Amino acid sequence: MMAQLIDGKALAFLKKQETAEQVKAFLNQTGIQPSLHVLLIGDHPPSRIYVQNKKKACELVGIHSVVHQLPFDVTQDDVLNLIRGLNVRQDVHGILVQLPLPQHLNTQEILETLHPKKDVDGLHPYNLGRLLMGKPLLVPCTPQGCLQLIQSVEKNIQGKTAVVIGRSLLVGRSLAALLTNYDVTVTLAHSKTKDLKEISSKADILVAAIGSPEFITGDYIKNGAVVIDVGINRVELEGGTSCLKGDVNFKEAATVASFITPVPGGVGPMTISNLLINTVKAAQLQSSSS
Repeated sequence: MMAQLIDGKALAFLKKQETAEQVKAFLNQTGIQPSLHVLLIGDHPPSRIYVQNKKKACELVGIHSVVHQLPFDVTQDDVLNLIRGLNVRQDVHGILVQLPLPQHLNTQEILETLHPKKDVDGLHPYNLGRLLMGKPLLVPCTPQGCLQLIQSVEKNIQGKTAVVIGRSLLVGRSLAALLTNYDVTVTLAHSKTKDLKEISSKADILVAAIGSPEFITGDYIKNGAVVIDVGINRVELEGGTSCLKGDVNFKEAATVASFITPVPGGVGPMTISNLLINTVKAAQLQSSSS
């Protein structure tokens, strides 16, 4: 029996429809159009494509979006001053710093300068702390998308066991906290974890976010598990072409799992849809506190 696909594109489309209705209602109620400002630093081609996709998604649901294109050699002070200016503008509801940043910039200081209620990526220490406390404000977009994908096929995840492979703040650690808040028993694994295969093969829910193409083979997966593949790895092929591969060996995993996300078309669309959700929520938070 082959695993069923969890269609991230279809679920993200539904989420965007809901968000468009929320934007319309908020605009009718307050006269305010939610707005998102994105900082794009340098000319990193994948980042440029991601930002273009985010801007297009904003336009589809009625969110006003502005991209601040900054040169690669921009100074730390110039970035911080731009963020401080956006923090105090009432017509700016969400601020997103497109990662990764050039190495000469201090990413942590830049993220900590964001106003927590405008931090639509959910990576400010205040938002991460709220998530850890079980009282989230703005939740990181990819973990929230992973949770929604899981819940689309498992209505009740309370008491389930999950293994999250990858401990980045952007995905792994944040998702472990989020799942814990839903009464899931979580193991956060990483490159130094001993007996990773044995640990993973006992999980009801397996999330791979390690950045290593097709690392997770069929013997890492419990029979009937839900598998969420966060990895997006560009692999060079013969003849100078390339393709995208996830962290999971899809062919092997599909013969063991009950549900699995594809790459592409799984987690990626959900990340963008949750950025839109967070932008509307940020606008609502700022409107209620003004």
